[in-house]
Amino acid sequence: MADIATRLADLDWTAIERSLWEWGYARTPSLLTPDECAELVAMYDDDARFRSRIEMARYRFGLGDYKYFAAPLPPLVQALRTHAYPPLAAIANQFEAALDTATLHPTALDGLLATCHRRGQTKPTPLLLHYEAGGYNCLHQDVYGDVVFPLQLTCFLSRRGVDYEGGDFLLVEQRPRAQSRGEAIATEQGEIVIFPTRYRPVQGARGWYRAAMRHGVSRILRGARYTLGIIFHDAR
Repeated sequence: MADIATRLADLDWTAIERSLWEWGYARTPSLLTPDECAELVAMYDDDARFRSRIEMARYRFGLGDYKYFAAPLPPLVQALRTHAYPPLAAIANQFEAALDTATLHPTALDGLLATCHRRGQTKPTPLLLHYEAGGYNCLHQDVYGDVVFPLQLTCFLSRRGVDYEGGDFLLVEQRPRAQSRGEAIATEQGEIVIFPTRYRPVQGARGWYRAAMRHGVSRILRGARYTLGIIFHDAR
């Protein structure tokens, strides 16, 4: 999937980094083609591609369902995970430095996954999410063990206003001793939103501090909405 690598390399990573520092997320232009989006959506009914399926209502996560891909990942998903990781690792390491942690993330995905596997996190975490009318996803964080990469992606596969209405991507930031700040992001097919997994550094009067981040999906008003989630650390 060299084409995916080229498209990712051609993104304005300076602007992405600036947006992550300033707003806590970054949004790309449409990176996936309509055919690639349709290819991923069509995989949802092929249970052989997945290791597990979660009904959100059963766990009070929301209303909808999602499936975690089994290994090996589909080539398109693997390419996104592999080639998005290095520039995000550089930003993640700047986050860690600002917060004065002892964490240094490997420069390539294989290094991160090796760390995960040594800690018993061996299950792949990229997933497809599916919502019908009335569906939603509660605010949450995707943490699957001790090893957590600070950034992740959501790729938007459905056409807003055509396949579905409603269903904004939600991102909420909780700063210490302050009210929460929220973003509702209406996305287009093929776009990617990059956002923190657990927290991000925010500069205050006394230096940098951690602002906790949670993400979710507002209620789908009509139709069906599919997304691809790319989480870089593996799960237990």
